[in-house]
Amino acid sequence: MTVGAVEVRGPAVPGQAEILTSDALAWLARLHRRFDPTRRALLAARAERRRRWALGAPLDFPPETAAIRASDWRVRPAPPDLVDRRVEITGPCDRKMIINALNSGARCFMACMEDATSPTWANVVGGQVNLRDAVARTIAHEEKGKSYRLVADPAVLIFRPRGLHLPEAHLVVDGEEMAGAFVDFGLYVFHNARALLAAGTGPYLYLPKLEHYEEARLWRDLFVAAESELGLPVGTIRATVLIETLPAAFMADEILFELRDHAVGLNCGRWDYIFSYIKTFAHDPTKVLPDRSVVTMTVPFMDAYARHVIRTCHRRGAHAMGGMSAFIPVKEDPARNEAAFAQVRADKEREARLGHDGTWVAHPALVSVAKAVFDALMPGPNQLDRMPSGEVTAEALVTPCTGPRTREGLALNVNVAIGYMAAWLRGQGAVPLHHLMEDAATAEIARAQLWQWRRHGVRLDTGEEVTAALIETEIARQLDVWRHEVGDNFFSTGRYTEAAELLRGLVLAEELPEFLTLPAYRRHLAADAATC
Repeated sequence: MTVGAVEVRGPAVPGQAEILTSDALAWLARLHRRFDPTRRALLAARAERRRRWALGAPLDFPPETAAIRASDWRVRPAPPDLVDRRVEITGPCDRKMIINALNSGARCFMACMEDATSPTWANVVGGQVNLRDAVARTIAHEEKGKSYRLVADPAVLIFRPRGLHLPEAHLVVDGEEMAGAFVDFGLYVFHNARALLAAGTGPYLYLPKLEHYEEARLWRDLFVAAESELGLPVGTIRATVLIETLPAAFMADEILFELRDHAVGLNCGRWDYIFSYIKTFAHDPTKVLPDRSVVTMTVPFMDAYARHVIRTCHRRGAHAMGGMSAFIPVKEDPARNEAAFAQVRADKEREARLGHDGTWVAHPALVSVAKAVFDALMPGPNQLDRMPSGEVTAEALVTPCTGPRTREGLALNVNVAIGYMAAWLRGQGAVPLHHLMEDAATAEIARAQLWQWRRHGVRLDTGEEVTAALIETEIARQLDVWRHEVGDNFFSTGRYTEAAELLRGLVLAEELPEFLTLPAYRRHLAADAATC
């Protein structure tokens, strides 16, 4: 089907006619034609930087922007409903999740079309329908005789579109697939910006996966174009940027500067940051990390990262948001449940004492835990006047932590990667596994670490060298674990074998693949083609 300049591919899904109107598609086509050449150039620049780092080029604060870092400037003040963000809950854009998150008692809900969503065509379109209904306060859901409706004073809605690297192959302009980021952002503001303003809030965003201040400049230009299109004042669209790549940490000031009329703050996206650390130093044998479980926010290079984000934000009048503890409730085991809550409580106490202005949780039951911590340690609406002591150096940001590299850690990486990617291929982007909430970022750590350990021939605590053969053996073993866990019937339909094939290709590749979601997405498209 072709509507104006846009070819709409794939099977028809519920809500498509409501969301992909001729006017909305024309707007997306204008975004694509105006901004996609820049996006593609920025992605090529990412690849070139990775090539240079692989050859040993150092990572440091850019000298060409030293004046920006040294000068005094501040971002535009936050709108009233984003002054206090002490607890934010995150999750995918499915209907029940949106209602429960908005009703959770958190200050804000980040509805995620990125790491927490598997971008099937039905999820992409259905997510926009759900967001539109949430903005209109008409969203409702019925399930197993239970009715879900919004409370009178729900959380503030913040939307996270896909990163600049992800395509949306179901929408094609001039023979080119559109960017998932442009589709998500374009549809959200087109359908909701005026309604959000009328409700006393605004079009608020989280921006993922930035690696360079020029990428922030592209988002600024997108914001200004949308504000012009919709007749909104400059600065109506407000954004919090996730500092979830190592290169972005070295450009935190510059990213805020580029977005200073639109920026509200930065967020410590810890899981993607660990993945980015592995990816950035993939070829450096001196930067090999230990087991994923010991790379916490208390190790020196992660603590330096958090302090750097807070110092940068507070100097510029921006909020410094804490990150996600992956623990979730363990309903069937009270002792383990209390241990999980204690882990979350300790993590949030560390963030509040360090100077963060708020934090993330992944489950409604944890909102009260995080809120109690920040209520006790942050009596005001934020901590913009707090400044962690000491300057953070480039060396502190890039020096890896020490710790064990164990057979159990390798097995867990394989298990989690297979389990998560099987769920992703089934259309689920946020997955509880082993009492932790896993999303694309945590799965990226697992498969990237396997690649890193194999590439550098890491010796495990058992004395074994991590080789392709060892990983192949573990993949076969973990497939049997999953078969036993879910049963033969679901195993045969649950795409576990396909996930193992995908993992094998990612881990045994000569060069570390940039994102697991790119080859996985092509498998979604193959499934769509089979239904047409």
